[in-house]
Amino acid sequence: MRLLLVEDHPELSHWLQKALTGLGFAVDVAVDGLAADHLLLNENYALVVLDVALPRLNGLDLLARLRKRGQELPVLLLTARTDVADRVKGLNLGADDYLTKPFELDELEARIRALLRRSVGVIQQALKFGRLTYHDEGYFLLEDKPLQLTPRELAVLTALIHRRGRPVAKQQLFEQVFTLSDEANPESIELYVHRVRKKLQGSDVAIVTLRGLGYSLELCDAMV
Repeated sequence: MRLLLVEDHPELSHWLQKALTGLGFAVDVAVDGLAADHLLLNENYALVVLDVALPRLNGLDLLARLRKRGQELPVLLLTARTDVADRVKGLNLGADDYLTKPFELDELEARIRALLRRSVGVIQQALKFGRLTYHDEGYFLLEDKPLQLTPRELAVLTALIHRRGRPVAKQQLFEQVFTLSDEANPESIELYVHRVRKKLQGSDVAIVTLRGLGYSLELCDAMV
């Protein structure tokens, strides 16, 4: 899934982008509130990780703008502030969760995945489709064995299993896998779809190309 990270500290934003990408997310970065606001007006994101103390437009003011125009995507606030009143203000403005710096990556990941589960109405932590199982900790099992995937392959299969049996447009899949800084175009997604297809060969699930519609994850007869 595609996330927006809004953090003005260069070292922290670089580390978080690298870590979250390694977990299978596509991560765009904005270093100030106005840049983030522009991206949120023009791009589609599953979730925003938003620092409170930002230049040009602070995180709470950005959050207020976001909610005022009816954008309901989950927002996880990051802050070094420990004041209770500040935390309450953020939540009252529409933040979905709050994490105080410094924090552990494991906790950030857990909170992000919990918010994403809640936003799509998924309660269970494991999603089964045929012999393929997706765990929201960010990994797949195929016939109860770990399926080895690169971060972009993981992003492709995650997007498809969440819409299993339904088509996902190539452009939509592209937006979930690549960030604005990636040198790629929608045709690039074909390479990663091909790689995932090969890793699913012989199982009872397959990626089907639907001409004019995109790709769909479907059940099929397992090859013996």
